[in-house]
Formats: sequence, structure tokens, C-alpha cells
Amino acid sequence: MQTRQPPTEYQDGLFDRLFIRLFSRKMANAVGEKTAMKGYDGFVDLSQKIMRGRNAAEQQALVAVVLQSLVPAQALWLIRNLFSPTRLVCELNAWFATVLFEWLVGPCEVTEVTVTDDNGEARQQQSGVHIQKCRYLEQSRCVGMCVNMCKLPTQRFFTEDFGIPLTMTPNFEDFSCEMVFGAPPPDLTTEDCYQTPCLVDECTMAAPNARPCPKVRE
Repeated sequence: MQTRQPPTEYQDGLFDRLFIRLFSRKMANAVGEKTAMKGYDGFVDLSQKIMRGRNAAEQQALVAVVLQSLVPAQALWLIRNLFSPTRLVCELNAWFATVLFEWLVGPCEVTEVTVTDDNGEARQQQSGVHIQKCRYLEQSRCVGMCVNMCKLPTQRFFTEDFGIPLTMTPNFEDFSCEMVFGAPPPDLTTEDCYQTPCLVDECTMAAPNARPCPKVRE
């Protein structure tokens, strides 16, 4: 059996700790439970509490509530109605993601990607984000948690609430991830993660011999 490797160690600064505390408090309020763990460990523990006893749709809905609670509804309306997903807007979102989300996903960088505009024409723009090794996935080591607690809710939050299409593609081999602002998310059933089995030697909630991960489909 493969030996479970310990997650990468992070030295969270003040900014990181503030964001972890804010998100953890919002999650605790949404789920109605607290965690005895501190810092990022507590954040992941709350994620696991949200997953237990809830199906995929319920998990995603609860995370959506958490995300929406972080931004005033009036601000979401203004952004959705005043800022169309132009090349500049998508590129700014990619840049902001590398600044604001590093506490959550670890080191990341802006990349050039190809997106299709409203006229069906392909264009190159700096609206991709390459996450070298997702902190959340590396620590949770759970396909279902990645898809239900991060990928799908985040895609929907940006695409529907902000009006800025976003596609996220996690890699369960090396725990990296690609984000593309300006690319509408495809149907989940057409993506590789829908067929990915549990990381049996990694995930504490893995169902032995489960193929694909039942947490994504239940």
C-alpha cells in the first residue's frame, strides 16, 4: 500500500490567518457546528463536517451560502450587471485570484489561455491561473471534497453570481489545478473528475473499491 505523504508545510502570515478565520467562521455558522482544530486544519475539518450526512447537491448549496455571505448582494448585482466578461475583466480576476486565494490553494500564477468569445472566435488572454499544488486538495486528499466543496461552488459563484464564466480543472495525480476565467464550465458528467475513483490510499473518507468516487455522484 502506498504510504500517505504528509501535506506541505505552510507558514501562514497575518493576511492568511485572517482569511482562514473569516471563512472558518462563515462555514461554522452555515453548518451549525464548531471545530476544536485551529487554523487551516480547522478549516478542512469544517469542510468534512459539511460533507457528512449531506449529498453532493446539499454540500454545494451550503458552500454557495458561505460564498454569497462574503460579498454583499448589492455588490454582486452591480458586478454582474455592469461588468461583462471582457478580456480585461477576466484577466483582472485571474490576477486577483493569485493574490486573494493563495492562503486557500497555495502558490499559483497567471497563465495565458485560449478562450472562445461570444462570436465563437478563439482568443489568447492572460486569464488562466495555474495552482502548483492545491493546498486544500493536498490536505483533504478527497475527490468529493475537491469537487463539491471547491470546484463546483466556485465555478457557479463566479459564473452565476459575478457573471464571469470560470472553469476549474483539478489534477488528482499531482494535486495541481487549472482555473480559466472566461471559459463557461462544462457539464460535470463530461469531465474526468466525474469518473475519478476515491484516492483510497489517501482519503480518510474513501470507500474501498469505489469507482468512481461516490461523493461526487450521490
